[in-house]
Amino acid sequence: MRHASSPGARPDAAQTDPDNPRHERQLDEAGRASARAMGEAFRRLRIPIGAVLSSPAYRALETVRLAALGPAQPDEQLGDAGHGPTDAGGARGAWLRGKVTQAPKAGTNTLIVTHAPNIRAAYPIESSDLTEGEALIFRPDGYGGGSFIAHVRIEDWPRLDAAP
Repeated sequence: MRHASSPGARPDAAQTDPDNPRHERQLDEAGRASARAMGEAFRRLRIPIGAVLSSPAYRALETVRLAALGPAQPDEQLGDAGHGPTDAGGARGAWLRGKVTQAPKAGTNTLIVTHAPNIRAAYPIESSDLTEGEALIFRPDGYGGGSFIAHVRIEDWPRLDAAP
């Protein structure tokens, strides 16, 4: 998924969250509320989350923290231009495609939180109109492949009903 809503600019010192010492971009009010609501919806829908992989960027880690779906495992391959080398050769997209095809631990789902350029590099067709907080859902086949299932916008998770 793409991290929740955040302004395009870094906050000024007076507006920076106390736990954001590098003054990186952070979620706005809508982003914080939607991340919390998404996490609550996952719990209500009984969507089991195993591994949580995240960009080391503050706004991605904040999305994971506020959703409260488990501890994030930051990985530079999920970073943005401010976290690790640029991706001129498409390595991040290839890495992400590889991760998506890996079957998660039995009975769980893997949540990957990253940035639009990484998702678009991996899945240009599926992510052509990707919005902040939007998730692309895939089903890995356990043999190095997988199927694209759906787009789910972050604000839509709370509206989904649990199966009877």
